[in-house]
Amino acid sequence: MFARAVAELRPLAVDVPEVLLPSPGVDLERWAVVACDQYTSQRDYWDRVAEHVGNAPSTLHLVLPEAYLGDGDEAARVATIHARMRSCLTDGVFAPARRAALLVDRETPCVPSRRGLLLALDLEGYDYRPGARTLARATEATVEERLPARVRVRDGAPLELPHVMVLIDDPGRTVIEPLAEALAAAPPLYDTPLWPDAGRVRGWAVDDRVALGRLGDALAALARPGAFRSRYGVESDDVLLFAVGDGNHSLAAARLLWERTRDGLDAAARETHPARFALVELVNVHDPGLVFEPIHRVVFDVDPAALLDALPGWFAEQGARCSLEPARDDAALLERLRAPAPGTQVAAFTHTGGAGLISIEDAPANLPVGSLQAFLDAQVAKHPDASIDYIHGDDVVRSLASGPSRIGFYLPVLPKSELFRTVIVDGALPRKTFSMGEAAEKRFYLEARRILP
Repeated sequence: MFARAVAELRPLAVDVPEVLLPSPGVDLERWAVVACDQYTSQRDYWDRVAEHVGNAPSTLHLVLPEAYLGDGDEAARVATIHARMRSCLTDGVFAPARRAALLVDRETPCVPSRRGLLLALDLEGYDYRPGARTLARATEATVEERLPARVRVRDGAPLELPHVMVLIDDPGRTVIEPLAEALAAAPPLYDTPLWPDAGRVRGWAVDDRVALGRLGDALAALARPGAFRSRYGVESDDVLLFAVGDGNHSLAAARLLWERTRDGLDAAARETHPARFALVELVNVHDPGLVFEPIHRVVFDVDPAALLDALPGWFAEQGARCSLEPARDDAALLERLRAPAPGTQVAAFTHTGGAGLISIEDAPANLPVGSLQAFLDAQVAKHPDASIDYIHGDDVVRSLASGPSRIGFYLPVLPKSELFRTVIVDGALPRKTFSMGEAAEKRFYLEARRILP
């Protein structure tokens, strides 16, 4: 039975959601916009999206792009967002809710296909805090200062729209891929291009009890403690089944809000309250369409030369050796990031005065991003006007770093085959360690779910 198949998913910290999709008359190309934490230093991107959307129904009106967080009008924006969500529910913007998982196939400017599965993650089975042993965990350190704004957007909101992507380590391709094969010839529920030039996305309903039963069996097999210990060579039975790849701060905000909500509920209500869950898209880390990209840094309102001069001395204080080597151009630097010498961590810098390679031996952190981030945090703390932004794309770093009083830092990519083992053994990685694709490849808001009863 359908109910039994759904019930068997609950011990695995997932559920089949009541999904809301736009009504047939809604223009999906205007409805769907990219995740709110993208293009944070490129307000012109969001201005162009707003011009494209106009007054049409759009998820742009239902989220708060982080590019606008410093404008001083957050409270008014959040109130407007909540009001527009309520209007969407009463004005026929959504079709009737459908209880189903959704198979998602995303085409991006870089890959022809990346498959995912939209489910509801049980927030009781997820924790972003250091030392978590839940089935679902953060892959990167959570910046507590980024949570309040996300909580304020979700608190009192009747809807959630998902941009969270959660990884599974399924080398046998037993969870998502069989669903894709079974639905290959079926018509999708939605199929739309993504503006501007961000590819295409299609979605199919997975609501057959047999398919859901097989899904549960496949996830349960990945979560068996014996298989987990054997796969990763660890003794712990604290299985990591879901690793949050994108949207950890939004998911952490959902967890915080659920903790506040559940204290006022009785035991029965806690089991079924919609705020206990959050929509996420599962993606197999072995999907060939999933590409890990580094997240670079640009530091604003600093003296680039002074910052670079401080590098060797700061690392010496940490017991490490740091050297700088000029490079003829950024392209040569990026090539060298791919093949560092054994035992050496590398990063690179670029600014109006030149570019070069940073080599660190006996580094204070396990990954180059951790070593560089610790240095940048220490330096920015000394300069109240300085700030760091986290950038997707080599060309964006080059462009942003070309302005005055700025410097960009390129970082190497984390091999995706090492992600789960690293998180299991070392815990969450430094914040903004990697990105699942470029900014245009991120999840676009399209589906929704009620989070108030």
